Amino acid sequence: MTIEHPSQAVTVNESDRAYSDWQAIFTGAFFAAAFSLVLLTFGSGVGLTMMSAEPGEGISLKWSMIAAGVWFIVVAVSSFGAGAYLTGRMRHPIGDASEDEIETRDGVNGLTVWATGTLIAVVLAMGGIGSLMGITASATGAVAGGAAKFVEEQGDYFASLIVRNGTGASSSSESLSEIRTILARSVAEGEISESDRNRLKQIAAAEANMEPAEVEQRVNEALSMFKEAREEAMDAVDQARIAAVITTFVVAATMIAGAAVAYFAATLGGKHRDHGMPFSRVAFRREV
Repeated sequence: MTIEHPSQAVTVNESDRAYSDWQAIFTGAFFAAAFSLVLLTFGSGVGLTMMSAEPGEGISLKWSMIAAGVWFIVVAVSSFGAGAYLTGRMRHPIGDASEDEIETRDGVNGLTVWATGTLIAVVLAMGGIGSLMGITASATGAVAGGAAKFVEEQGDYFASLIVRNGTGASSSSESLSEIRTILARSVAEGEISESDRNRLKQIAAAEANMEPAEVEQRVNEALSMFKEAREEAMDAVDQARIAAVITTFVVAATMIAGAAVAYFAATLGGKHRDHGMPFSRVAFRREV
């Protein structure tokens, strides 16, 4: 004998539901992080194919940085939008709200996806924003210590250039050290004083055993080359600083744009959820 039990309806108190649907939020945030990882990996592969170790081959560093910046914008906006849309589709709406209120709640859940996805990307990958902060700090340090680093790297060459002789004999370490000190002071002051210039001539005359006219010519040529090299090095440091500043502003603007896209993508997902639109039709139908 079969005993049938009457089905019992289970009543869900919708007032107990939170406006933030964390299951949907985490689903969208993890999807956004995974989607961005796929896109970044693809972009890295394409970028490597466009670069070459041979001089003059492949795209320049300037254009590679521009391409990387554009791709970062595409990745950030598209991944946040996709994750927020998924959250909007999966969020459980509460029936006591008006249509405008439901849209607002969907949008806020989308913003939470944006915030959560950003934290996930920083914690797990430690790339993107973390790397850009490192670039900014490195550029700041390079600007502060650029002159000292230049003298440290190039001082020995220009010092030996001033006292170089045709006999192949080595110059004294005291003379080379004094020349490096003079060059470092000229970098700090922006120009070399007349007394320091005369001292360089005295050292060159003593070490290289040359005529005064030859000493004058060698010192002037060496100082001219040193000045040009210093200006090129400082220009490179300044360009790195400018690039870091522009990069941080672009990242900040992109993140703000990503937040806006996440908000509206979540509201769009909520509308599709309420209208019962299947995922298969999302790509072929435009919201009016």
